[in-house]
Amino acid sequence: MRLILEVWRQADAATPGRFERYEVDGVTAEVSMLELLDMLNAQLVEEGREPVAFDHDCREGICGTCGIMVNGQPHGPEDHTPACLQRVRAFSDGDVVTLEPWRAGAFPVLRDLVTDRSGLDRIIASGGYISTATNAAPEALSLPINKHQAEAAMDHAACIGCGACVAACPNGAAQLFAGAKVAHLAELPQGQVERYERVRSMVATMESEFGSCTNYGECVPACPAAIGLDVIAHLNRDFRKAVVSERRGEVPERTDVRWLARLRGEAWWQSDPDDTPGDTPKRT
Repeated sequence: MRLILEVWRQADAATPGRFERYEVDGVTAEVSMLELLDMLNAQLVEEGREPVAFDHDCREGICGTCGIMVNGQPHGPEDHTPACLQRVRAFSDGDVVTLEPWRAGAFPVLRDLVTDRSGLDRIIASGGYISTATNAAPEALSLPINKHQAEAAMDHAACIGCGACVAACPNGAAQLFAGAKVAHLAELPQGQVERYERVRSMVATMESEFGSCTNYGECVPACPAAIGLDVIAHLNRDFRKAVVSERRGEVPERTDVRWLARLRGEAWWQSDPDDTPGDTPKRT
């Protein structure tokens, strides 16, 4: 099978980009979108030309590194499938396939098909974690968790952070991504201590860099993990609770959780919340 590729080429972030046309012959139906780019790059290198830069890593649909628009669709024509697992069987001999980087204001193009997705990292850094004072890993069965809650948390944690939801959204919104991270931790007892502080901080960071969600729903079919719109409802519900509770003065400040405040404010290696200040042992 012969495919005609219209590929976005851009030398760097400061240089205007353009589409360039290439032909790749000998493509079989089981070739993935990334392997198609590999075939193109091998051809370009053989001709002494600059290969196309694109993000990739595990190529197993796990890492979330790959991210390209295929004929205007994030990852490709098949729903809930990352680019590394999209096969070219959806195309016919002689078809024109357009490959371009994520199209979102929050994802500036760095080179060719590579974009800067660090905005998602900043959302996570602002609160997408659980703080705890611990030494060795705690026994997994020491804290019983309802089976339905555990499964729901795992479903939400399946988000691989590729950014397809943002690229698919007409508004460039990241609510599906942020909602999955908030809902994942909110389902677990370990996530309750910082639950409302977390959602306030993550939403503030998200809204400073990404667009607003207006429920188009384009993000759901684009998501490789099939995260549903219910996580956005979860995000909005927790955020409203956080704002109302804060205005009423019902949310304890971070310093009210004594051991957590010390953990955030200084080096701390004790795991007992009842330890008193000044008991911090020295490392040996």
